[in-house]
Amino acid sequence: MSLKVAFGGKGGVGKTTVTSLLARCLAARNEKNVIAIDADPVTNLAAGLGIPEDEPITPISELTELIAERTGAEPGTMGGFFTLNPKVDDIPDRFSLERDGVKLLVMGTVKSGGSGCICPESTILKALMTHLVLYRDDIVLMDMEAGVEHLGRATSSSVDALVIIVNPGARSRVAAAQIKKLGSDIGIKNIIILGNRVRSEEDKSLIRNTLPEFDILGFLPEMDEIVQADRDGVRPFENIEDAPQVLFEIAQKLSDLQS
Repeated sequence: MSLKVAFGGKGGVGKTTVTSLLARCLAARNEKNVIAIDADPVTNLAAGLGIPEDEPITPISELTELIAERTGAEPGTMGGFFTLNPKVDDIPDRFSLERDGVKLLVMGTVKSGGSGCICPESTILKALMTHLVLYRDDIVLMDMEAGVEHLGRATSSSVDALVIIVNPGARSRVAAAQIKKLGSDIGIKNIIILGNRVRSEEDKSLIRNTLPEFDILGFLPEMDEIVQADRDGVRPFENIEDAPQVLFEIAQKLSDLQS
């Protein structure tokens, strides 16, 4: 049994913070390995997991020597011949950083040719994502940009859920519908909502009533600890067992989605 969940949402809704907290909760209460994938071009997941800034992480897309070795082509090139099914099974263990039972992999972006280009970098990223979703017996949480760029049709049907983080604000709720369409277009079947920074029952009702087509995973309240941690540049809840019980309840609901 494994668990593969993608997280999406409009910028500023707390997607990365929620992903990191749930990864830590799952690692604390689960015997399986937890892999957190930073697949957002604005990479902040390391900070949320408490990985120090002095431990530099090279995104997978920038491992030029590895990409050239595995694909037979230099990064930045397009066209020509190169391997479309490169070896990637050793990458999660070789190029991740770990803290408190959570391994972090930073995917990076393809800097030339667009997100859909057929180039060595995109080939490595797609092969790695396929390996993580289809062949790893791990808990894999993916912090995605809104367009769920790194997920393709080959892997999407094996993702247990796309969790869209929303706030009570109108713009994040509008974005949820757009992200749902993007996820549905690539074949993700289970697309659900997680309300974040909810202050009242009125906020919960607003999310339910304006997004009636979604199942709702749960609601997370505004937390002073998160606000203060952001100001101090540290991860919230240094001891994850001190986190509110609602986080562990939502982590358990995710566990129950395991395929």
